[in-house]
Amino acid sequence: MSDGNTDVPQRPTHIVGMAREAGLPEQVPAEEYEACPVTRTLQMLGDKWTLLVVTMLAQRPHRYNELRRRVDGISQRMLTRTLRTLEEEGIVTRTVFPTVPPGVEYALSERGQELLVPLGGLADWVVRGTAA
Repeated sequence: MSDGNTDVPQRPTHIVGMAREAGLPEQVPAEEYEACPVTRTLQMLGDKWTLLVVTMLAQRPHRYNELRRRVDGISQRMLTRTLRTLEEEGIVTRTVFPTVPPGVEYALSERGQELLVPLGGLADWVVRGTAA
C-alpha cells in the first residue's frame, strides 16, 4: 500500500464483524504470534502425524509398537516426537507398567477427549464443503 492511500482499511470490516459474531478472538499482534497458544495448537494439529495418532488413541489406548505398526509410514523418531508433544500439551497420557521390559501405554487424556469434539465439528464442516 502506498503512503498516499491511507484510508484503506487493513482488514475488511465485515470479516472482523463476522469473526466477532462467531466468537473468534481478536487478531494476535505479530510480535506475540509465535507465543500464542492457539497458534501453537493449530501448528501441532497441522503436523502430518498428530491427527493420525490422536485418531488411533481415540479408539482405545495403544502401546508404542502397536501405534508404530498402525500408523503407516511413521518413523520411530517421528512417533516419539509426536507422542512427546501430545503429552507435553496434556492431550496424551503415558503410563509405564512395571514389567520386564517396562510396558508403556498411551491414551487420550481428558483434555484429549475434549479435543475430539471440535475435531469432529471440523471434519463435518470439511465433508459438507466437499459434498456441495
